[in-house]
Amino acid sequence: MSGQILIISGPSGSGKSTLLSRLMAEFDNLYFSISSTTREPRAGEKNGVDYNFISTDEFKQGIEQGKFLEWANVHKNYYGTSLEPVEKALKDDKIVIFDIDVQGFHLAMKQYKELITSVFITTKDRLELKKRLIKRGSDDEQTIENRLFNAATEIAHIGEYDYLIINDDLDSSYEKLKAIFISMRSKTQSFIINDVIESWSEC
Repeated sequence: MSGQILIISGPSGSGKSTLLSRLMAEFDNLYFSISSTTREPRAGEKNGVDYNFISTDEFKQGIEQGKFLEWANVHKNYYGTSLEPVEKALKDDKIVIFDIDVQGFHLAMKQYKELITSVFITTKDRLELKKRLIKRGSDDEQTIENRLFNAATEIAHIGEYDYLIINDDLDSSYEKLKAIFISMRSKTQSFIINDVIESWSEC
């Protein structure tokens, strides 16, 4: 067996974090890639758990040294995925989970295309997303409008993903994500094919 990558993308407020929390609570042998960011922690967020919170200078140095699998500047803050822990998890035959935007997805595909299963998660429409962002209460009006604008831009890339989940019912959406996750271990890329063939020829 070899490691696999599950990429989750979608607008902020679509429910990605809630769905991933349920998945990680139910299954082991997976590694959730914690992004590094230069933004300030929100209430309740913990360094090394929700994000690795680092300075802008430290982040830029990491970019120059090629330490990120992908990175992006979003709402004037940097976000990125460190390569070293990802490579280790893949060598340990784990399924590595990325919660990244479309730009990050494109960069990851350049390096790990054969290992990636991708899922785009969104609400049924713009109005529903706006309601969720307002209810969350962590963003001001301008930030919400920026998020809605970015969401509309990312929606245009849905066809590039393997799967689409319209998260209008949490339980139903989780069952779909869970089925996708389980099926990854049956992909031929998960096996060392020559070993499987040889085991048949030796009989």
